[in-house]
Amino acid sequence: MLTLAHTIRTMTAEFVEKIRSINRRYATPRIEMSGPVRVALLSLRIYLLVLVGLLVYKFVITVAG
Repeated sequence: MLTLAHTIRTMTAEFVEKIRSINRRYATPRIEMSGPVRVALLSLRIYLLVLVGLLVYKFVITVAG
C-alpha cells in the first residue's frame, strides 16, 4: 500500500527529472545571435533591472513613509 508521502515524493522526483531533461536539452543555444541582437537583449535586461529597482524603491518608500 502506497502512502501519501511516498506518492508525493515520487511525483516530485518525476517532475524534477522532467525539468532537468528540458534544461539539458536547451542548455546550449541552437541559433547564433548577431551583435545588434546581443546589444538589444543586454539593454532590455538592464531596463528590466532598473524597473524592478524602481518598484522595490517605491515599495520601501511607501511602507516606510
